[in-house]
Amino acid sequence: MRLLVLPGDGIGPEITAAAMPVMQAASERFGLGLQIDEDVVGRESLTRHGTSVRPDVFEASRKADGLVLGPTAAFEYRDQINPSMYFRKNLDLFANIRPARTYPGVKLRAGEFDLVVVRENTEGFYADRNMESGGSEMLVTRDMVISLRRITRFCCERIARSAFELARRRRGHVTAVHKANVLKMGDGLFLEECRNVAKQFPGIKLDEIIVDAMMAHAVRNPQRFDVIVTTNMFGDILSDLTSELSGSLGLGGSLNAGADHAMAQAAHGTAPDIAGKNIANPFSLVLSISLLLAWHGRRKKLKVFEDAAAAIEQAIEQAVTAREATGDVGGTLGTRETGAALAKRLRG
Repeated sequence: MRLLVLPGDGIGPEITAAAMPVMQAASERFGLGLQIDEDVVGRESLTRHGTSVRPDVFEASRKADGLVLGPTAAFEYRDQINPSMYFRKNLDLFANIRPARTYPGVKLRAGEFDLVVVRENTEGFYADRNMESGGSEMLVTRDMVISLRRITRFCCERIARSAFELARRRRGHVTAVHKANVLKMGDGLFLEECRNVAKQFPGIKLDEIIVDAMMAHAVRNPQRFDVIVTTNMFGDILSDLTSELSGSLGLGGSLNAGADHAMAQAAHGTAPDIAGKNIANPFSLVLSISLLLAWHGRRKKLKVFEDAAAAIEQAIEQAVTAREATGDVGGTLGTRETGAALAKRLRG
């Protein structure tokens, strides 16, 4: 498996460096034959090459078996390409898979739970990816902005199908989150496709919850949920909430998956306030990489990659319990030391 690794900005290079020995340990233990190429995007690319994403980097991502992207500070270079958006859109990574689960030894905020948010990744309210040309935010006058949302039957159907296929591997329950009581046409179309897909999965339960009520239910009783499917912006917000309920955003893995490509990406941002301090939690990126390995294994029918992914997740659970982790989840180690300890567990 050939991976292209792009460390990104802020804490990105630190957590990526901590994840590298974990990838190598998994590769050695399970005979994965990982080939890792590293390049730059974001600020480092701007400094070296005058652009946040070079065309040859995109070409390399297209040819790779998987992409690992650290957090990028796109808001700080608005006149440049947002690397996260760029790869999601141009590789058609339509499904953002974001698991959230609790771990023994981490303080519980809402009891034990294990769920996954399946977020549509290529349209919705996001102005930088839902138009063929230009953005979908318009400055009509200096005092008036109009923002457009795009919802298509095609994208709704394929994200719903991804959720039901995932639920079939889990506990057989899908919850569609929407605002169809107000956004009657757009979210109405989304619900229509969820219901259509549900008919093709007779063993899977489907229920529907309005997004504002969903936030209350997620905090009050996250145990009731298995796979949650929703549109882009709702999924972005909800997945941060559920990750934080699990104990820390640093435990939130994230996979951006399409039909032919996938990208592991930590669910959190660049955290410039702690960059360079060796205290950032690398587990979000490592969990994202484990999702990428499992995706590759299912796609290529190579169970050893799924076994490696399961071993990484088990090692993280053991590390958290043993406090071989960063301080946000009750550990006593720095970023580098956390990665090294996890790699040692995998080798052991």
